[in-house]
Amino acid sequence: MSTAQDGLRPLREVIAGHGLHARKSLGQNFLLDLNLTSKIARRAGDLSRCDVLEIGPGPGGLTRALLMEGARKVVAIERDERCLPALAEIGAAYPDRLEVLSGDALEIDPLDHLTPPVRVVANLPYNVGTELLVRWLTPKDWPPYWQSLTLMFQKEVAQRIVAAPGSKAYGRLSVLAQWRTEARIAFELPPRAFTPPPKVTSAVVHLERLEQPRFPANAKNLSRVVALAFGQRRKMLRASLKSLGPDMESKIAAAGIDPTKRAEQLSIEDFCNLSNSLLPD
Repeated sequence: MSTAQDGLRPLREVIAGHGLHARKSLGQNFLLDLNLTSKIARRAGDLSRCDVLEIGPGPGGLTRALLMEGARKVVAIERDERCLPALAEIGAAYPDRLEVLSGDALEIDPLDHLTPPVRVVANLPYNVGTELLVRWLTPKDWPPYWQSLTLMFQKEVAQRIVAAPGSKAYGRLSVLAQWRTEARIAFELPPRAFTPPPKVTSAVVHLERLEQPRFPANAKNLSRVVALAFGQRRKMLRASLKSLGPDMESKIAAAGIDPTKRAEQLSIEDFCNLSNSLLPD
């Protein structure tokens, strides 16, 4: 039996030994190259004084990299019970540094298991990645419990997160991410890096939180306005936002914004001003 640099079995052997074929229903694509998982872990920054939250560790490729790169503790949330024995092997190799929570990341609150400072690092399952990101970006209180998010998405989603106003990719994720974080695409990963290979290129995005949002706004209200505006992005604002109340055209104009503009023409500051005007606290 061969071993990897951390003394554990290579991931291919782990997957074969535990019968862990990836399940499409869970959005699983396993990243097996420990050089690539280590690259992701390093992009998250110095982990030696941080707890790390990982979502969807699967057989534990990224989990192992986070621990090898010195994470103080990793709290991993895994929905697929088939993966728990493989993760238990990692936990045994890194005593007291890995805690696995079995269940759905959309339903589990990990805060009781984490000690600040916290960084989130994850190869997110495709089917829950966007929803988790929106939740992390729109907590009730800011700054949030996490310092940074280092997340893998489909390249198309990554491009939406960092897109500038006026571009086709600019949308709800762009506004919510860039309002409260510095967001950058770190690097891309080709389909062949995964088992099974997805049909799309993936990209790792690093989001570093800002201590204060770029512009004042109520997160819930801003999220609502942005969702409505981009939900009908081909329509003018006076039409896409009409469900917010009567006389919408004059209200938008009163916020200093042309009501005939479309959502992708507005800056983040414009959206904040619009939200504050249309939905005052």
